[in-house]
Amino acid sequence: MKYYCIGIKGSGMATLAEILYDLGNEVSGYDDYKGHKFTQDGLDKRGIKIFYDGNHELDKDTIVTYSKAFSDTHPEIVRIKNLGLKIIEYNELIGEISKKFKTIGVCGTHGKTTTSTMISHVLRETKGCNYFIGDGTGFADSKNELFVLESCEYKKHFLSYSPYYAVVTNIELEHTECYKDINEIIEAFETFSNRANLVIACGDDLNVRKMNLKVPALYYGFNDDNDIIAKNVKLTHEGSNFDVYIKWDFYGHFDVPLFGEHMVLNALACIGVCDMQGVKKDVIHDLLHTFENAKRRFKERVFKDVVTIDDYAHHPTEVKVTINSARQKYPDKEIVAVFLPNTYSRTEVLMDDFVSALKLADKAYVMDIHCDRERQEDYPNASSDNIIKQVPNAEKISIETVDKLLKHKNAAICFMSCANIYEILDKFHALLENKK
Repeated sequence: MKYYCIGIKGSGMATLAEILYDLGNEVSGYDDYKGHKFTQDGLDKRGIKIFYDGNHELDKDTIVTYSKAFSDTHPEIVRIKNLGLKIIEYNELIGEISKKFKTIGVCGTHGKTTTSTMISHVLRETKGCNYFIGDGTGFADSKNELFVLESCEYKKHFLSYSPYYAVVTNIELEHTECYKDINEIIEAFETFSNRANLVIACGDDLNVRKMNLKVPALYYGFNDDNDIIAKNVKLTHEGSNFDVYIKWDFYGHFDVPLFGEHMVLNALACIGVCDMQGVKKDVIHDLLHTFENAKRRFKERVFKDVVTIDDYAHHPTEVKVTINSARQKYPDKEIVAVFLPNTYSRTEVLMDDFVSALKLADKAYVMDIHCDRERQEDYPNASSDNIIKQVPNAEKISIETVDKLLKHKNAAICFMSCANIYEILDKFHALLENKK
């Protein structure tokens, strides 16, 4: 079959395009953004054609899917509709694929990308598996039984999926533009989880525990009321070490080259899934010990005494754990935060939490809010300036003023956003290269 993916450089759409291609389909796509994005590496590797205008022809039997970042009035969407081509919603197309495999649906407000990557890393090297990771990484082989699917709650997309296992990392207030409150979010995760045969969930999370589950569940965490428990946790500048107990029986000792308690929790979810799939604990240990994080998740580059960290953190909890992880790994360095807020609704509703998170850094820089699906006038209190005035030692920064960062010596500088913060990061890298 032939598929045409509009917004193909988006992290989810790029992944979907890769999987469709791997399953034997002819795939091409469109995007407004002509520059290189980290999400397109897999597309380029497969030779998937990307168009940037509407001057190319499409066969009448082409199936079209498109990113919700593209409005119905976008010229390429209008062209597709005028051509009368069949359109399938992005989430519905993923849902159809999920029915073909034993799908491990990994959901949660935070950590789903890293946890999906961990699980697919272990299963890929042992049993073989397909995987859909929300950083633009996807792979599929029709012969594989297992499919690790990062399952996003945005606009309840994941309710189109058919999970065999449901992994729930946590539940917090997020996507406030499409959920009215935390109760509606919990209800959505509950519905998703109850579609699975088994739920593996973080039992330390109070909102996770509020779900009314009608299927068997295994809970993981640090607290004693869980089924999979991490004890004797040691967080050092080299990584994280901990003992794992399953049903109160000692399972094994693990050491992972990852930082922060949240990474220990992600590892527990991975251990739970892979143990259920019959992977031996020693093999799980060895593969986690060699695990490399997902794209744009605590990605580091070193320039003498300055380390840059590129992270997808865009929610206050994620900003907090990124800063704390940097401090764990680099206890003797100044910790600097460079944050690009994304969407006015999130910034306005979670303003106080963003302030609290950025206060954890020794110095904070905040860029103007990025948003491509909301109007600023609808959110009058959402501004970077409102964050800056509440965070001591914080100031505005932009691509034009990135040279401000050159004054920081012996520093770990965390660039955080789900938007295009890598543009300012690339410019800063160029300044450091020239300086070097």
